[in-house]
Amino acid sequence: MPIVNRIIVDADSSPVIHEVIAVAQQYNLNVLLVKDFSHYTLQDYPAFVATHYVDTGNDSADYAIKKHATPNDIIITGDYGLASLLLDRSMVLHHNGEQYTQETIDLLLMTRYHNQMERQAKRRIKGPPKFTQQDRIKFVQSLTACIEKNLAH
Repeated sequence: MPIVNRIIVDADSSPVIHEVIAVAQQYNLNVLLVKDFSHYTLQDYPAFVATHYVDTGNDSADYAIKKHATPNDIIITGDYGLASLLLDRSMVLHHNGEQYTQETIDLLLMTRYHNQMERQAKRRIKGPPKFTQQDRIKFVQSLTACIEKNLAH
């Protein structure tokens, strides 16, 4: 019996939705895309992909993901705060392919806090680099490795 049940994507700004769907199809996994209504789309997805829309507002998608996440899910999010809430419940990956862990999350949250303070002080903070095709390849490799590792158990 597979340990991975489905992949849940924090889909409001995820650059890897199509990659998640392609990998999920290879492993016969369900996908749940969680978006707020401001990201509504008429995109037609395969039957194994469900879209759950939530009210537009701060952290609405995060709360829905936290509510739906189970130990058999892989969560894809770029939100460090959401990742920190899910680490004890599910496997959580960033869209760059890095897996969030208890060892790394504190530094990520501290960096996020520091950057927020810098922005409030009107200091310029350099944003993340442009998401490249190489980043997509790394993500697919990481997601595939994560699924393979969990299916082997």
